Amino acid sequence: MKTKICSLILAFASLPLFSQVGINTDTPTATLDVNGTLRVRVTPSAATVTGYQVLAQDVATTEVFALDPQLIIAASGTNTTMYAAKKTAGISLLSLGLFPTGFRSVNFLQAERTIGSASLFSDTDNTYTIPSTGVYAISFSFRYGTGLQASILANSPGIGIVRTRAGVATTIDSRPFSGANLLVLSLTISETTINSLYSFQAGDKISLGLTGSTALDVGLLGSSVASFYIYKVSN
Repeated sequence: MKTKICSLILAFASLPLFSQVGINTDTPTATLDVNGTLRVRVTPSAATVTGYQVLAQDVATTEVFALDPQLIIAASGTNTTMYAAKKTAGISLLSLGLFPTGFRSVNFLQAERTIGSASLFSDTDNTYTIPSTGVYAISFSFRYGTGLQASILANSPGIGIVRTRAGVATTIDSRPFSGANLLVLSLTISETTINSLYSFQAGDKISLGLTGSTALDVGLLGSSVASFYIYKVSN
């Protein structure tokens, strides 16, 4: 009888046994399922990131995973406010009653973005919405037609950036196209760029367009080029 029992024990010992252990839980869902806090008395310090992984917790399942530290470094460097777009055809100008006099915005569309989240930009009013309060860098460039036009100097056309806050639209920056007298012709070098830093509040809407544009030739807008980028640089 003893021989049979010993043989049975040896047989079980040779088989792999799988189980889940729970601490403070009767229904463990992992090899070790701890329902409570964890304390480690001593943890040695690593001299370098290379060759190590960190532990991260899935906020949905509370399961713990090993994570490459470089993923954390890369994620921390992601600027979710970045947005850029370029329009090379089909340019038209939008005029709204709340815009400052003489300003009309370029009809940028989400489909024309070159980088950034579509959720930052609205096709309804062609605006970028500031996601969080802080200082932002904006660059806006516009070339009207071939970049050299006559007979529009009298209206002082140029480009502008308008901020709409709580239903009030304000021109925060503008730059006129520059004029030049070449022999007997009065010409406008109708290509310019605005580059600067601006302080915004979350929810502000940013419109990019032309100032003094009432006398511009709509036909030339078809051969015009416009582009912009915007991103947060500081809180």
